[in-house]
Amino acid sequence: MPSKLTADVLLQARRIVIKVGSSLVTDEGRGLDAQAIGLWCEQMAQLREQGREIIMVSSGAIAEGMKRLGWSSRPSAIHELQAAAAVGQMGLVQVYESKLRALGVASAQVLLTHADLADRERYLNARSTLLTLLQLGVVPVINENDTVVNDEIKFGDNDTLGALVANLVEADLLIILTDQKGLYTADPRKDPSATFVHEAQAGDPALEAMAGGAGSSIGKGGMITKILAAKRAAGSGASTVIAWGREPQALLRLCQGELIGTALLAQTAKNQARKQWMVDHLQLRGSVTIDEGAVVKLRDEGKSLLPIGMTAVQGDFARGDVIAVRDEQGREIARGLANYASAEARLICRKASGEFERLLGYTGEPEMVHRTNLVLSR
Repeated sequence: MPSKLTADVLLQARRIVIKVGSSLVTDEGRGLDAQAIGLWCEQMAQLREQGREIIMVSSGAIAEGMKRLGWSSRPSAIHELQAAAAVGQMGLVQVYESKLRALGVASAQVLLTHADLADRERYLNARSTLLTLLQLGVVPVINENDTVVNDEIKFGDNDTLGALVANLVEADLLIILTDQKGLYTADPRKDPSATFVHEAQAGDPALEAMAGGAGSSIGKGGMITKILAAKRAAGSGASTVIAWGREPQALLRLCQGELIGTALLAQTAKNQARKQWMVDHLQLRGSVTIDEGAVVKLRDEGKSLLPIGMTAVQGDFARGDVIAVRDEQGREIARGLANYASAEARLICRKASGEFERLLGYTGEPEMVHRTNLVLSR
C-alpha cells in the first residue's frame, strides 16, 4: 500500500509526462511494438477523458530506423545514427498518430534537443507550443531531435528529456516506463539481499548509490539516469514513478492511486519550486516600470502583466530573461520571465495587444509577463 502522500500525488496529478524507453517501444530492438504502443494510447485516451493532460516522451526512432534499413547491429558512426533516426522517426510518429486517431485523440510530433530547453528564448517558445497543444486537447509525442544533434545521440537519454519536459510544462507527475520493476537497494542479480524500494524522496543521494553510481556499468543508460531524472523533475515540484512498462493497465492504475513500481516524491510544491527559482535569480537583465493600476492587478487580482500597464523599460534583455517589475517609485514588486525583448517592449509600452502586429510585424503573446511566470516580491 502506498503512503497517503504518494496516493494523493498519483490521484491529484492533472498534467502528466509519460516516458517510455527504447526496449519497450521496440520490443527489445526488434522493431516498433505497435500492440504495446496501442495499449499505452488506449490508457492515455482514458486519462484524457478523466480531465488529465498527457504528454508522451518516446524513444525508439533509431531502433526502428535500423530495422527499416536492414541493419542488424547499431552503427557507431554519427551520420549513420542520424540517418537511422531520420528514417525511424517516420515510423514512430506514424504508429502513435494512427493509434491515437483511432481513439478520437489528436496528436502532434514535437522534436526537441537539450539545447532547446537550455536557451531561455527557445525554452519559452517550446513551452508556449506545448501548453497550446494541451489546451487544444492534443497529445504531444516528443522525441529528441537525433537527426541534427550528435551529442544527444552519444551522451543524451530520454529519461533526462522527460524530466526537462516535466520542468518545462510544470507537470505534476513524471511516469518513466521501463523494462524493470523499479528501484532496488542493490542489483538483485548480484546481491540476493537487495530489497525493492517502494517510496523514497527524489534527490536523496542514497538513491544514486543504489542505482550503481553515475560511472558504473549498471548505471550507464540504466537506472541511474532515471534516478537523476527524478531529481531534476523534483526541482520544479514534479514527483516521479519508475514502473515496468508491461504491467497491465499501469498508467490507469497509477492514476487511481495504486503504487506500481518506485515512487520518488518531490519535496517542494510545484508553484513554490518555480517561484523560488525566479526569486533566487540574481542576474536580472533589466526591468519594467508599471502604473498603479497594473500594480493593483498584479498584487490584488493575481493577473498577468500587460504592456498597456507599463510606463517605461530599463536595461537590455532578451525574451525569456528574468526581469524586475517596479512601481513608479522604483520599488520592486515582482520578478518574471519576459515574453518580449527590451527593444520590443519599448515599442509596445502603453499599447493594447491589438496594436502589436502593426508595431512588431507579428502577433505574439498578449502579456509581457504571464502570471504563471511571475512571482511577487515580499
